[in-house]
Amino acid sequence: MYFGLTAMKKKLVAVVIVSNGPGELTTWVNPVVDELNKINQSISDEDKLDYNLRLVLVPCPNATGKEFLVANSWNKFELITKSKSFWKLLIKPHSFADWPKKGAVIFLGGDQFWSILLAKRLGYLNITYAEWVSRWPQWTNQIAAMNVKVKELIPKRYKYKCKVIGDLMADIKLNSEISLKNKEKNYIALLPGSKKAKLAVGIPFFLEVADHIAEENQNINFIIPIAPTTDKSEYLFFQSDKNPIAKYYSSKIKKIKNFKDSHFDYLIETSKNTKIYLIKKHPCYEILKECDLAITTVGANTAELASIALPMLVVLPTQHLNMMNAWDGIFGLIGKISFINRFLTFIIKNFYFKKKKFFAWPNIKAKRMIVPERIGNISPRKISREVLFLIKNRDQLKSIRDNLLKERGDKGAAEKLASIIFNSIKKI
Repeated sequence: MYFGLTAMKKKLVAVVIVSNGPGELTTWVNPVVDELNKINQSISDEDKLDYNLRLVLVPCPNATGKEFLVANSWNKFELITKSKSFWKLLIKPHSFADWPKKGAVIFLGGDQFWSILLAKRLGYLNITYAEWVSRWPQWTNQIAAMNVKVKELIPKRYKYKCKVIGDLMADIKLNSEISLKNKEKNYIALLPGSKKAKLAVGIPFFLEVADHIAEENQNINFIIPIAPTTDKSEYLFFQSDKNPIAKYYSSKIKKIKNFKDSHFDYLIETSKNTKIYLIKKHPCYEILKECDLAITTVGANTAELASIALPMLVVLPTQHLNMMNAWDGIFGLIGKISFINRFLTFIIKNFYFKKKKFFAWPNIKAKRMIVPERIGNISPRKISREVLFLIKNRDQLKSIRDNLLKERGDKGAAEKLASIIFNSIKKI
């Protein structure tokens, strides 16, 4: 569970980073750790701090299961605990390692409450990076906010804890050698979801959207970043007769073949000869950032797309809500009971969807329509027409991109957060 722990030193302090999925590890944790080490190395020997870095992975539905291996390969942490061990760590931290008497727990992904619990359990300070909202300001010691809007949401009596540092996503260094764009082609990313409940609708629906678009415009390439929790076999399953929703759509997958080049892993050919490229790498921000537009279902993916300011069209077809037997979990079980199925469908359609104002994460946080949402009994053809309109009207796409950028923060956040961490542990 842990490797290379050094003997405990008299003034040793712990810097414990709490994180979850691959995106947060790559774009938040890694740069902050690098900046923290850089600060410590830049000062005189007598002022250097003696700290060890520890990473605590917490449960996350979007995790790949490879987070431990990735983080361990960096050789930057003296202790890494897997997400499945989080509760054991919380209950018996000393079963994993000796812990310095003093330290700080840094929230960089997951649920903010987990980092607060861990900090209380260890008796350490808690520092939270708040991208959209600081959920527990009364129990954290310091808050590093992405922008002023985050600070404004904090109750007045806790505002003194908050400092606006900017956007960690703005600091990500993308591979500048990757370039998909040319004068002849546009690129559209398709994000049908990751969980089975969404894929059951998303795969047949998005395949047909792609076919309709390709029918009108041959100069568009389609890209699907495969979610870490799925694989190509699920694409075949959910477009087949085994998925009861697939019968409502005519588009099918003719074949999926390996397509090894510098960017893509597989190639889907639909029954109407539309080509869709699949990417296994996650996160694949370098590729997504090259796209002109994303068509996506609702969920955390709308926040990730917003973080790279990629214009998106958010779709949620509600015409299949009565087919809850295709859903996961409790909805899948009770959905098999016909009268409960009808009752839940009625409640969701007539109360939840009418009451909820926004569904896309950037719209929810901005409290205004930044990216277009299409919720309801919508057809693939209707979505394809809107996509074709957006692709032809570049000013519309630029407006969406600009509005997404306005909701983000400035660059330099990793260095500022590292300074906060350094100064905090220096005082304890």
